[in-house]
Amino acid sequence: MEVLQEEEEEQEEELKSSEIGDKLQDVKTNVSAEEGCIPSDVPAFDWSSIDTSQLRSSYKTNSQKEKEVLQIADHFFKQYTYIYPERNPLFLHPVNECGVEKFVSTTLRPTLLTCLEMYDWNGCASFVSDYLTMEPLKSPLTLPSSLYSPTTILKYQRGNCFDFSVLLCSMLIGAGYDAYCVHGYATREMCALDETLEVCPLLREPEEVPKEETKKPKYRIKPPLSLQYQLELQQETQKTAETEADQKSKEREEKITEVEKPKRDPLHGLRIHAWVLVRSGKREVPETFFINPFTGNSHSTMDENFLGIESVWNHRNYWVNKQDCSNGCKDLSFDLGDAVHWEAMLSESKKPLKPLSSAGMEDNRSCQKWKSLLLFQQDTEEVYMSFDMPLSWVALIQISLREFETRYFQGRKVILYKKAKLEKWTPNLNGDGLVKRLTIYADLDRTEVVKVREWFENREDRLYMREVNKQTQLTTDHFSPGHLFHLKAHTYASMEPETEQTMEFYNEARVDDLQKRVENTTEMTEYFVGRNDFLHMRQAKFGKRGEEVAGIIIDTKFRPIVEIKECFCRNLEKPADEDVAERIFLITEEKIHLTYHLKHKYFTASTKDLFRAVRDRKGRVMGTTPKICASYQAGSSEKEEKLLREYNLLQELAKEEKLLKRRIRQSETEMLNILKIRKNEEMAIQLSDPNYDTESDEKRGQQHEAMKRKKEDELSQEERDLDYLAPFLIRLGYKGKMTKEQALNLRDECLDAYKQRLINNVKIIQDRYEKAVKELREKEQWFQKNQSRLSAEEEENFLAYCSEAMFRIRITVQRLNRYWKRRPER
Repeated sequence: MEVLQEEEEEQEEELKSSEIGDKLQDVKTNVSAEEGCIPSDVPAFDWSSIDTSQLRSSYKTNSQKEKEVLQIADHFFKQYTYIYPERNPLFLHPVNECGVEKFVSTTLRPTLLTCLEMYDWNGCASFVSDYLTMEPLKSPLTLPSSLYSPTTILKYQRGNCFDFSVLLCSMLIGAGYDAYCVHGYATREMCALDETLEVCPLLREPEEVPKEETKKPKYRIKPPLSLQYQLELQQETQKTAETEADQKSKEREEKITEVEKPKRDPLHGLRIHAWVLVRSGKREVPETFFINPFTGNSHSTMDENFLGIESVWNHRNYWVNKQDCSNGCKDLSFDLGDAVHWEAMLSESKKPLKPLSSAGMEDNRSCQKWKSLLLFQQDTEEVYMSFDMPLSWVALIQISLREFETRYFQGRKVILYKKAKLEKWTPNLNGDGLVKRLTIYADLDRTEVVKVREWFENREDRLYMREVNKQTQLTTDHFSPGHLFHLKAHTYASMEPETEQTMEFYNEARVDDLQKRVENTTEMTEYFVGRNDFLHMRQAKFGKRGEEVAGIIIDTKFRPIVEIKECFCRNLEKPADEDVAERIFLITEEKIHLTYHLKHKYFTASTKDLFRAVRDRKGRVMGTTPKICASYQAGSSEKEEKLLREYNLLQELAKEEKLLKRRIRQSETEMLNILKIRKNEEMAIQLSDPNYDTESDEKRGQQHEAMKRKKEDELSQEERDLDYLAPFLIRLGYKGKMTKEQALNLRDECLDAYKQRLINNVKIIQDRYEKAVKELREKEQWFQKNQSRLSAEEEENFLAYCSEAMFRIRITVQRLNRYWKRRPER
């Protein structure tokens, strides 16, 4: 009776499995009829037309050891199909480009490349994903019939997921990683290289570190009863309104995510894909991870896009997965030495092969089949134990520096992301140095452009990134160090003068420590960092051209300055009520307002208002104010300051005002020069070396080294044997042997000669310093005498001369200090 029940149960299971198989086959035929090949923009390529005549003999024939491994693979496949009749076939020995069957492990060619970037996995992965063009499998449900060598794939720069994986795995193994090719199943988006629902890596925000939750105290004091006022009720209603708005926004976001979700895939879990597995251990890899060869990105083994694994292989062995993949790859163990979870084709130990353990038999429900295979296994175990994988039949993988730099197929690559499009170019392919462009859209259909970011290389103007905001119509250019005006960033709507411009500078490279300058039609604001006078902000307000300021009509070349405002950081060496925090020069009102820093434990600051003579429209003095200074001393009832001290302060500030006007004019002219140069740079873009060739550069370097060695060999024996101590030795009467006293005397004479040489150089530098200071003083005296008659251009020339002279003097002083530090001490 029990035997009959078991037979009936087996028949029912076979009927159910056949019905499921028929339904699955119907789905496969329907979908394959509709989809067949995954649509792709890649132009068709006829692989049958490739030239194989120049390939070496290992591509066209099999060695004796390769034939043996093919026989072992056939025996292994028979066992596999007998034990797992319901599973899909394995990818064991497809044909190569010459039509010869080759075992997949021998197609791997471990190679360490010469490029430094290829020593890390991310460099190898990014190169493979950029250099090769993706070709979809002929059918998403069947394995490819061929697997070409990595050298052929590199030559024609195209291939399917298996070709990508074999090339990447060969490079990773050569670099020392524990890498394996994986044959498995993945989602439709990963198999088709569809990243339209993925966020662009350049737009991903860094993950926030979760804050540690503070433990609530066990005992707490009860809060007192709160008496609610009308204001508190309004605040509560406002909070409830905000929470409702947040809930609505969350609901809206959920609806958007539902719309953006991918459509249901009828072949979910059936689409074949190949990728690379990198196990932990070697090269200090902390955790096992996957690499998608199409994108070059790393993924966790828990990633939901990987739906199952059939087998993995490297250049030494081939393993079949015996674990349940109903939950994807989340629960898989990647300990390939565990015979319960993985079945190796070649035995990794010299012990006889054993059947599965009881746990493995229960999982596979194939105890009877294993018993029937014991006899077959005894016949083949000797072959399995004594056999090693033959060497690769593939030629050495070679990637030149030119191929590494050009990288992209036909020089350009386009990747579509969620609401974004990323374009990449080979360096120096575009005349403007453009190498990357990211276009950000407002919708999923990518019709409304929001922002455009562009990256450049090898530009003479040091521009490396440009960001254009299509909504605000603002453009921001970013520069690397080395620009003529030490420009760091430039934000503008147009490059016309006296429009909205924001310029950031590398303040460390500028003498005035300017960090940022903001200008519009009415104002110009400058920000400073690390100045010795503690100035951190200067603002100038302008009037309209042709206006009268203090009774004087300003030249129409510049806008009239109406007000100048300066802000200073705290100088701890001065008392707070004597340290100016802000000073405002009201030029039209002939008034200067000073505000001092706050004293400790005070809420108000001391102030001073200094008044100058009041003039009429024609510039004539109408009379003097009754008081030169009106001051407020915070927290003090001290006597008023003396009139002479106030007058001297007013005179100093008047001089400062003149100097500030000149500096503002200099800033205006600098802005005009920068805009003029930026226009010229954009009209005639120049690259540092548009035809740069690393291979020819290496040849030139080798030729230079050869010429250098030749010149060194041509040096006369006298020049090589030149003895710098000979003059000193002649004076001492050196005759081949030297006493201790003679050696000490020789040392002292050498040090004295070196010291005298330094002193002579210091005298020369000192004379130059005194001459420069004298010329500067004479120029200053001339300027003070003729200041009233000088034009604006002559004043600018004088200031330029002064700054240049001060720079020369400072360099001279630095050289003097350097020489004094080098003087020898006995």
